[in-house]
Formats: sequence, structure tokens, C-alpha cells
Amino acid sequence: MEKIVWQGMLYDFYGELLTAHQKQVYEDVVLHDLSLGEIADKWGITRQGAHDCIRRCDGLLAGYEEKLQLVSKFYRAKGKVTEIERELADYRSDGDGAHIGRIEELAGEIREVL
Repeated sequence: MEKIVWQGMLYDFYGELLTAHQKQVYEDVVLHDLSLGEIADKWGITRQGAHDCIRRCDGLLAGYEEKLQLVSKFYRAKGKVTEIERELADYRSDGDGAHIGRIEELAGEIREVL
């Protein structure tokens, strides 16, 4: 997964666990695509300070994901929903009742993920 997308996902799931300052700086990088120089000017810190804050946030967010696995669970559940949608489409086209059993199985797998 592209780094910026991954950072955005981690921020979506765990961003509220950062301090207000960390959130502001991290949002400027991930959501607003500002450079280190722009962030440093905006917040009155050095480029190195901005860089250190971003790296610290990356580490914190990755650590939360390592422990809680919320993003991974989200993607696994999303994949199961896609499979259910395919099974429903197949069921609608051929009427084979075996699809219903597979849909029930996938629903159970989603419950396990969550």
C-alpha cells in the first residue's frame, strides 16, 4: 500500500490518540501535503523538529496498529463484504442455493474478524 494512503488510514483509526500538536503537524503532512519547510514556518519549529514529530507520530500510529490491528481487521472485513457481494450476484444470476451457504459462512468470518 502506498505510504501516504497507509499513513492516512492509521491516522483515521488512531489519530485521536495523538496530542493536539502532533495531530496538527501530522495532518499537515498527510492530509494537506505540506513540505517540512512549510510545516516548520507554520508552527514556528525547525525543519528537523517537524521531521522528528512526523517520525514520532508514524511510530506511535504503527505501534497502535501492531497492538490493536484495527486497520487490518477493517481490510479483512471489507474483503469479505466484497466476496458476499460477488456471491449475491452469482446467486441472482443462477439461483444456486449453494451461494446462500457461502454467504452465511462469510458473514460468520466477518463476525470473527470484528
